[in-house]
Amino acid sequence: MNGVKATALSGTQKAAVVLMNMDPLRAAEVMKQFDEHEAEEVTAEIVRLRRVDATVAEETLAEFHAMATKGTRQTRGGKDFAVGLLEASFGAEKAAGVMSRVASSMAGRAFEFLDAAEPGQLQSLLAAELPQTAALVLAHLRPEQASAVLAGFDETVRTDVAHCIATMGSATPEAVRILADTLKLRAGAVVTSRDSFEVVGGVQPLVEIINRADLATERAVLEGLDLRDPVLADEVRSRMLTFADIVRLERRDVQQVLRGIDVRVLAVAMKGATEPVAEMIRGNMSERNRELLDDEIGSTGPLRLSQVEEARAEVVRAIRNLEADGHITVSRGDEDAFVD
Repeated sequence: MNGVKATALSGTQKAAVVLMNMDPLRAAEVMKQFDEHEAEEVTAEIVRLRRVDATVAEETLAEFHAMATKGTRQTRGGKDFAVGLLEASFGAEKAAGVMSRVASSMAGRAFEFLDAAEPGQLQSLLAAELPQTAALVLAHLRPEQASAVLAGFDETVRTDVAHCIATMGSATPEAVRILADTLKLRAGAVVTSRDSFEVVGGVQPLVEIINRADLATERAVLEGLDLRDPVLADEVRSRMLTFADIVRLERRDVQQVLRGIDVRVLAVAMKGATEPVAEMIRGNMSERNRELLDDEIGSTGPLRLSQVEEARAEVVRAIRNLEADGHITVSRGDEDAFVD
């Protein structure tokens, strides 16, 4: 950051500089005051900044009046510092989750020029590419965008690409840069080059993509993986949210989910639900809403399984969206609840 003045830094960058100058234990105490979204933003800046020019650091510290400005500083940043700070603040497990989201967010910047592209355009752009190449691109895109692209592939290609995403390891910065530059030329986009970041594939990126797909795409991808790699398909399923996972939520989170669900949809979703799931839902509704729900359930006749699955999928999408936005937290322990 040579030549950059403190006044040119964003508020988040300034917060990162201050934390990078503090004693790690003190910095961890400060980090604990952030919510996870704020921690992600500051952590991303710590990773990006790596080292900050001494003048910039001193100007920033003076502005915050947080530390003495005597002496010369060479601020420490980078991935290792960020990981250590997060682990001290939130514990190893939550730190890993935050760093995963930060890495995903930063990695996606290599393909920012595709953000405005329509799914059909991306499918055409990737049509001639190997499944491994398409998988690398989709793993960089926003999950909701990637799911729309994945849904448009034919069955064989969709399964090939899904399998590659789930089994993909790390890609070198050089490989990512070459691919991004090649696609920029083919897409006719003129984009200022950005630094490349480490990209990590694996099961979780695929899960996040499927989580945002419609029910038909979700089913098709999983059935395709069942034929290709049953063990992998089981692992993907084990990480995906289900209707039964509502029992893993805190009561206030359940209430937040239910506020966004139409009572008619909820009545269909509860057909054949297990007792713990039914109790969790009913126990977090007002008496008036419980009465409305009971009336709706009573007036609902026999339903096709596909109707129940689609209603449950709507509830699951609400949970996934709230979790993705950081509004609720879903516990993913070893114990699984199942829907009959």
